[in-house]
Amino acid sequence: MGRNPERDERERAARKQRIVEKSFAIFSERTIEKLSMNEIADACGIGIATLYRHFNTKSALVLAVSTWAWETFMRDGGRMLNADEMTAAEEFERYLDAFLELYRHHSDVLRFNQFFNVYVQSEEITPEQMQPYMTLIGGLEERFRRVYEKGRRDGTLHTELSEKELFSLTLHLMLAAVTRYAVGLVYRDGVEPEQELLLLKKMFLREYTVGETQ
Repeated sequence: MGRNPERDERERAARKQRIVEKSFAIFSERTIEKLSMNEIADACGIGIATLYRHFNTKSALVLAVSTWAWETFMRDGGRMLNADEMTAAEEFERYLDAFLELYRHHSDVLRFNQFFNVYVQSEEITPEQMQPYMTLIGGLEERFRRVYEKGRRDGTLHTELSEKELFSLTLHLMLAAVTRYAVGLVYRDGVEPEQELLLLKKMFLREYTVGETQ
């Protein structure tokens, strides 16, 4: 039977996807920089040569996993912004709720992201390599920009901070908070993480929205 290029490409893509998903499971539990390509290949149940055929460097694999993990969350679990029937304040609350969704149901993504950030800092990764990941962040920032502009129009957001400042502040503080709880970096002393995260959300709503939100 002759070769079927389309079938071969589908099988190759499916094999590559299985590597990404299995690698995500490993990377969300262990420090990435300490894992060798041989260990990753063994965990994926493939030979090292097969792994290198799909990803010629460890950095290429890590970046592919990161892009896939965040694309999957934003598509399946993330709360999307820009609902026409909502006020800007309501959309802003939905945006904050997405971080709580991450903590409640996607702690593996948060653990992976923590290890990913450490790995990126330790490796010489070029801006070109980071582009797919940065495109995802840019897409979220663009949706936030539309919320901010709606807030200017409907008056339900305080806009003393610029759009970039408010996006950066909320992204970094909310993501840092849910990540620290997900990876166990917070001394709890009897305080429930959910209560503290909800309090952080309410603080942002009280500070930057006008009118009642939940």
